[in-house]
Amino acid sequence: MSIPVLEYRPSSQNQRVEGYEVPGEDTPVMYRLTDATSDQDIDEIIWAAYRQIFSEHLIVEKYRQPYLESQLRNRAINVSDFIRGLGKTNVYWEEVAETNSNYRLVDISFKRFLGRATYNKREQIAWSIIIATKGLPGFIDAVVDSDEYRQSFGNDIVPYQRRRYKGRPFNLVNPRYGADFRNRMTIRNFGGGSYYTARTSGGYATTEEIRKVIPSNFMSMAGGMKTEERNYQRTIATVTSQVRNMEIPDMTRESTTPQVSIKPVEVALPYRYVPGRKTT
Repeated sequence: MSIPVLEYRPSSQNQRVEGYEVPGEDTPVMYRLTDATSDQDIDEIIWAAYRQIFSEHLIVEKYRQPYLESQLRNRAINVSDFIRGLGKTNVYWEEVAETNSNYRLVDISFKRFLGRATYNKREQIAWSIIIATKGLPGFIDAVVDSDEYRQSFGNDIVPYQRRRYKGRPFNLVNPRYGADFRNRMTIRNFGGGSYYTARTSGGYATTEEIRKVIPSNFMSMAGGMKTEERNYQRTIATVTSQVRNMEIPDMTRESTTPQVSIKPVEVALPYRYVPGRKTT
């Protein structure tokens, strides 16, 4: 039994209401498969899908998916299936999912698949649970099969950033790598090195980043140190047997033992003094 998405309250954002903007250069272009009448139109749809999901402004040859492209050109699949397939590729896993935390992966995926940023942290937590339980393919299926995706883009429209009335597009201001991935890369590059080595060899890392690495190196070094093993149970047994066989002398004294009496004794002093006597 799969875990349902946790409930969260949407915040009031622009994509949830209809706008009255005058169409301009910021107005998103809809790439619809039903409007495609030539191979050039299909190429534009494929390019728009790559740009939206992979955030690439030029189609990189090694990122292309010939099998999915062939199916879309032959109308064997629709646009939503093509988008779903791009989200499940090794490219999306290596370039987006593997290099970010689950929370940031949710936010990036919502921007690219739903055309909006996440409402709040609670929404990120709710969908990160889906990633943890179903993996990336299950998460992509849940997003593409959601009511919001169906109502916004249907089966034939390439997702786009909705209600962008100011600022730059998501794919221009949303870096691929977050701070958590950069910290991991810094630790990997400087692992096992001293502060001086990291400061003089790298050249691109700041002092703050290097200082974050040093404690992790110290802990890994301390964890790798081997100490002499000691059998504490055997030590306790040895000490116990020694104490048990030890003879303790009897220091008690009977009450009949006569007390030693101390008598006054004359002492050679500059003046005559006998303890217990008054001197005149």
